[in-house]
Amino acid sequence: MKILLLILTFLFAMSSFAATSKTVSYKSGDETVQGMLFTPSGKGPFPGIIVIHEWWGLNDWVKEQASKLADQGYVALAVDLYRGKVATTPDEAHELMRGVPEDRAARDLHAAFEFLKSQPNVRKDRIASIGWCMGGGYSLDVALQEPILTAAVIHYGHLAVDADSLKKINASILGIFGGQDRGIPVDDVKKFEQTLKQLGKKVEIVIYPNAGHAFENPNNKAGYRADDAADAWKRTTKFLADTLKK
Repeated sequence: MKILLLILTFLFAMSSFAATSKTVSYKSGDETVQGMLFTPSGKGPFPGIIVIHEWWGLNDWVKEQASKLADQGYVALAVDLYRGKVATTPDEAHELMRGVPEDRAARDLHAAFEFLKSQPNVRKDRIASIGWCMGGGYSLDVALQEPILTAAVIHYGHLAVDADSLKKINASILGIFGGQDRGIPVDDVKKFEQTLKQLGKKVEIVIYPNAGHAFENPNNKAGYRADDAADAWKRTTKFLADTLKK
């Protein structure tokens, strides 16, 4: 009986802290777009995070990352840049990624920022972006276009390296990259870091020497590196706590 009571008490405690999720709609220009909103328990206000998917689309893995962030006390909005489409093959993913107009993506990401900022349980001065692969590049784009963004996490995403672009950034930056990523050369990563530092920006770069592209996603059977992925997640959560929970 005592064991049963302990189990029930534990389950109740866990449920009281569990994040909730729901589909939300908001305006992006003349269009209405959707995303998944993950919310911690309690009243808040909480820091907010825009969660941006890989080239596969808003699939279960990305939703899991958003849910994990919500469990840590953030309102996480997982955006859907593909309007409901999810790729299952690299060819399909490549096609979907190429089919997203740059201006529409920028508009959608700004709309996501404004949506989070409008939520009564979100701290308007503590909003970040995070993304992987294609979404990592878009996370940088959010930092470039939103002057009051607090922080941005770039997981092996495309980089801007010219000072005229990077001087627009006010957010703290965490960049996580693989040393064997053939699409994002280490020299470009180091130039990105050097330019930001020369501009007086707050930046932290981590390069995992033996990792390739998309090494954090276990669905990447050939390139997944469990130890590096665990360390990257640990660094990500520490960075977000340091920048958003002050």
